[in-house]
Amino acid sequence: MVDSDMLIPRPRRAVPGTGAFEITPSTRIAADAASESVRLYLQQTLRASTGQPVRDAVDGATVHAGAISLRVSDDPSLPAGPPSPEGERAESFRLTVTTDGVDVVGGSAAGVFYGVQALLQLLPADVYRSGRVGTGPWSLPATVVEDAPAFAWRGVMLDVARHFRTKHEVMRVVDQLAAHRINRLHFHLTEDQGWRIEIRKYPRLTEVGSWRRESQVGAHVPDADGVLHPAAFDGRPHGGYYTQDDIREIVAYAADRFVTVVPEIETPGHVRAALAAYPSLGVHPETPVEVWTEWGIADDVLNADDSTVDFFKDVLDEVIALFPSRYIGIGGDECPKVQWVEDPRTQERMRSLGLEDEEQLQAWIIGQLAAHVASHGRRAFGWDEILEGGTLDPSATIVSWRGLTGARTAAKRGHDVISSPDDQAYLDYRQSDLATEPIPVSIVLTVDDVFAFDPVPSGLTESERAHVIGGQGNMWTEHVDTARKLDYQLFPRVAALAEALWSADVTGPRDVAEFRGRLAEHTARLEAMGIEYRHEAGPFPWEQRPGVPGRPHSREDRAAYIDAITANIAE
Repeated sequence: MVDSDMLIPRPRRAVPGTGAFEITPSTRIAADAASESVRLYLQQTLRASTGQPVRDAVDGATVHAGAISLRVSDDPSLPAGPPSPEGERAESFRLTVTTDGVDVVGGSAAGVFYGVQALLQLLPADVYRSGRVGTGPWSLPATVVEDAPAFAWRGVMLDVARHFRTKHEVMRVVDQLAAHRINRLHFHLTEDQGWRIEIRKYPRLTEVGSWRRESQVGAHVPDADGVLHPAAFDGRPHGGYYTQDDIREIVAYAADRFVTVVPEIETPGHVRAALAAYPSLGVHPETPVEVWTEWGIADDVLNADDSTVDFFKDVLDEVIALFPSRYIGIGGDECPKVQWVEDPRTQERMRSLGLEDEEQLQAWIIGQLAAHVASHGRRAFGWDEILEGGTLDPSATIVSWRGLTGARTAAKRGHDVISSPDDQAYLDYRQSDLATEPIPVSIVLTVDDVFAFDPVPSGLTESERAHVIGGQGNMWTEHVDTARKLDYQLFPRVAALAEALWSADVTGPRDVAEFRGRLAEHTARLEAMGIEYRHEAGPFPWEQRPGVPGRPHSREDRAAYIDAITANIAE
């Protein structure tokens, strides 16, 4: 039995009561029709770990003495959350535990689900196991917990293009996110190093583009003169992709856990896997390329032909049919312009379109694809580079990764914003200065750093602040080649991310020491879930990668670099 002051994320209101409610063989679950999927989730969870039958209430009542009751209500006394199409109380809940029963009321089924997550955290950590390890007691302390999120978009981006994760591994991540009230899985499906989604109109995208002959090991290491040494390679083919039925399965599984899977198809850079499959999409179709085996930014980009734009519109048609998400990602980051600058055909194309420079050409391609997404009643979103070129439709949503400059600029221009600044929310970054940190990437980003993440940049008016719909952590996987390493990078930082995006400053000033106390209790839950999180003392011997170089940076150097590459969008 766990006190309500040990919950993660921290609730807005938690009032302890007297006594406890015990889940026994006679405990029933009563649920209204709107909460049916939550009932199934709770029954499956409790039956597996407690061995209790937790059968349905016999009379079909939605409130039942001695039962766990799940129901949706438009009760105006539920705490208000952020504005959303579903209403301000859609994800709000009230969990009431007495000696006579449990009542979970939500503003929608999602709110009921989050109330159930709070309920599970009040039980012993073994409730998160998939099989029984004890006989209980399975007691919930009497309490009232009322809560609502600070932000509507609470996300994690998972890159499955650099290193593929099976559908079961993806669904395991969904379970982990749902337990922390993360409600978006940004699914990064295509890259230079692999194309991971079946497109039936263009089968070579997966026949050719879904695998590479080998992979770079670690990072390019510069010498004293700044010259990069040749990288090492593992000599092993790497590949995998999701069939359209796999995608449907992942999307449905996530929906039952109130996680929206948001797809991203990269354009017009980071497309070498597509070019390997269909060379005609490139600036130099006469020079075949292979799916890239290196990490970094390849110079290869899409050409600006109408046929190429139409190709990606066809791709997006199939993607939109598979993903009910309101948002569809079209990329736009780190697109080199060198091939466009040097190619006479591209320069002629720019003149025919009346474009002044290559930034405007990228904006034109992005604009064509964003308009196509909008024609399906969806909203395009892309990385903050799509602000460059000055012609972006206000309906596009911006993922601001290069610090918060893009978030500030986008909000001032009237775009909705998802903040994901690399110095606060990049989960592939190293977690300490220890020499044993595996393949150390960029700056040190600790649990405390992620806990302090604030998606709203300074200097905005109230109306501009309203455009910041939330934030996310980004999990790039160049150096994350196993599910175990994925666990290590995600946790416990995702717990801190959940706190930053759900609780923010709504529950009072942030207190990292107080959070650390709750996190110490929470690690028992992570262990019960089977999550191989990074321990505070540092990596275990088997988590280390001796001899594999990383690319560590200081915060000062990284900040200077980000300032330089965002100068043209700063306002």
